Amino acid sequence: MMPLRGGANRRLSFRAMWGWATAAALGALGAWGCARIFVGYPPPSGSPQALRRRELATLAAVAEALFPPGGEIPPSGSDAGIAAYVDRLVAASQPRQRQLMRALFFLIEHGTLAFPAPGGLSGLRRFSGLDASQREAVLDAWQHSGWFVRRLVFTSLRALCTLGYFADPTVLRRLRLAPYAIDTPVCEADLRYPRIGAAASSIPYTADDLTPPSDGAPIDLDGPWMAGFAEDAD
Repeated sequence: MMPLRGGANRRLSFRAMWGWATAAALGALGAWGCARIFVGYPPPSGSPQALRRRELATLAAVAEALFPPGGEIPPSGSDAGIAAYVDRLVAASQPRQRQLMRALFFLIEHGTLAFPAPGGLSGLRRFSGLDASQREAVLDAWQHSGWFVRRLVFTSLRALCTLGYFADPTVLRRLRLAPYAIDTPVCEADLRYPRIGAAASSIPYTADDLTPPSDGAPIDLDGPWMAGFAEDAD
């Protein structure tokens, strides 16, 4: 006996309907994923050298969570320009290191899908879209996770941000770690060795520039800071 033609048509229609529904769902999911990754980030304040606006937004959010305003040292993470510092560091790094650092930023930004912040559905937002308390909770969870890989991600990110924070002149002055403006004598070694990484032709001194050695006077701890670290340079 031949099968009923109407039943076959119904089965084909049912499969086509599910096919279109699946394609629509996948399309919507893809559009949502692209929007989450690429859309809604503020433009950078300066001229980035290597990082995209979404990566700079992630770094700015992490910086404010690690070094919030109102701490013992006045500059916050944003005040210290951590995102801009890490951008310059990434630009100066080797290609493989750049890829690893960018992967690090992506994991923190979108890891909330797997490890959401407190707050229900709002905790699923990307890291830069969370409020201050949620960001702190997320970083704390990464820091104290039972998974070594998550702790490693946090430690690596914190190390990058800490480098940027302690490169800020205001922070260094507050910690009394900023270099002082001192007159250094020109000795024979200055005529022979260039600065690290520079060519011998870059040596700016000749025998006529030699000066008497230091008289041994201690550094004046109330003296001026080196150019670039003084308060009027901020």
